[in-house]
Amino acid sequence: MSEIKIQRLDEYRWMIPPVEGMRVPGIIYSSEKMIGGIGSDESPKQVANVAYLPGIIKYSLAMPDMHWGYGFPIGGVAAFDLEEGIISPGGVGYDINCGVRIMTTTLQFDEIKNKLHDLVYSLFSNIPSGVGSKGTLKLSVNEEKKVLREGAKWAVNNGYGSPDDLVATEDGGKMEGADPDCVSDRALERGKQQLGTLGSGNHFLEIEVVEEIFDKKVAAAFGLESEGQVAVVIHSGSRGFGYQVCDDYLAKMVKNINKLGVPLPDRQLACAYINSDEGRRYFAAMACAANYAWANRQMLMHRTRDIFEKTLRMSPREVGMNLIYDVSHNIAKIEEFPIDGKMRKVCVHRKGATRAFPPGHPALPDMYSKVGQPVIIPGDMGTGSYVLVGTEKAFSETFGSTCHGAGRVMSRTRAKKASRGRSIQKEMADRDVIVMATGRGTLQEEIPEAYKDVDAVVDVVHNAGLSRKIAKLRAVGCIKG
Repeated sequence: MSEIKIQRLDEYRWMIPPVEGMRVPGIIYSSEKMIGGIGSDESPKQVANVAYLPGIIKYSLAMPDMHWGYGFPIGGVAAFDLEEGIISPGGVGYDINCGVRIMTTTLQFDEIKNKLHDLVYSLFSNIPSGVGSKGTLKLSVNEEKKVLREGAKWAVNNGYGSPDDLVATEDGGKMEGADPDCVSDRALERGKQQLGTLGSGNHFLEIEVVEEIFDKKVAAAFGLESEGQVAVVIHSGSRGFGYQVCDDYLAKMVKNINKLGVPLPDRQLACAYINSDEGRRYFAAMACAANYAWANRQMLMHRTRDIFEKTLRMSPREVGMNLIYDVSHNIAKIEEFPIDGKMRKVCVHRKGATRAFPPGHPALPDMYSKVGQPVIIPGDMGTGSYVLVGTEKAFSETFGSTCHGAGRVMSRTRAKKASRGRSIQKEMADRDVIVMATGRGTLQEEIPEAYKDVDAVVDVVHNAGLSRKIAKLRAVGCIKG
């Protein structure tokens, strides 16, 4: 149990006051009901630890789905000055650009419910998933380096989707500054045969149905037309490639921790100054992993479209699968925000947090400029997802950030113990959700009670003004690694 003192600021904000060594306060977004659970692990202490880092601006933030992570809490957000601030692999996470994309279809659930099992089975059979899973595509080193530079654009140029998909992807599916020369041979080896694979753990591909629409105007702009409409959500990241990039640079930064010149409260916060050679090299390698993840999700979506069409024996026009948006959860980016009365470029770390830009932001595609950025918040495999929209308040208060999901309340080990002797697949079927997974252990680790109530998490960011509820979707079919 964390011994960090937490003071209530208002209905949805809680402050960790600065103590000696903390450069800024910590701010946690939560409700009165949820705050007790947030204190049940060491994540509040991690929020405080991040506040010790050089160059941190305004505060160390945490979203209501926060839980313990490596160095930074998962659900953590922090911005750093470009001259005096740091960049930290622990502030991005091992699965660099783990993220989620949501696609609409023109289908209604009644049209597919008799073929739902066939659809889930076809997706499970044709999309590689699980620990160490490999795809059918094996890249040469030179071709892999093209993926690392071009991201989702590489996938589209090679026949996986259309240019319209890039418009509906954060940053166009390509992070600038990627340099494959900053990536180890081991990372390249791990990545060359995992493109187009789902992965394991909390990664999933889910068929969902629109259950409720809260804002019809914005929902229509997103392509969410009516209750009963079928959608698909994909949650995956940079696979073993991104893990290796993180591992490589953490090892370097831990080894050279004394170069920082300031004491750290936790070695897991190992970092480098953004404008140092080491910091620049990590940023360039991280950008490679971000681009790998965007290419990966683009390929997964293309295969999903193909599987839907073949299984349902429908044309692309009849299925009408279109990308609403793709957002990143684990990344550090140079972005500009209003700080102390003027616009200022900073390095924002979002670890288990989603970008939530407001209407009119220049980073948004024209089709969303008037309404704001789509935000996708998945729950556990027994619930579904929310679609929200970014706000001006998030832009001014949280460096354009909101929550990223339900957030774990049980470790994987504890979840396995809690699910011993149970048939999780049958329990999901009793909830009218067809689930298929590569290993039994995955379902045990991912039991619904291992996660917070996504309704409660989303209510906090909605009521706090960090993003607005647009639609709620329920899960009907899910594949996992």
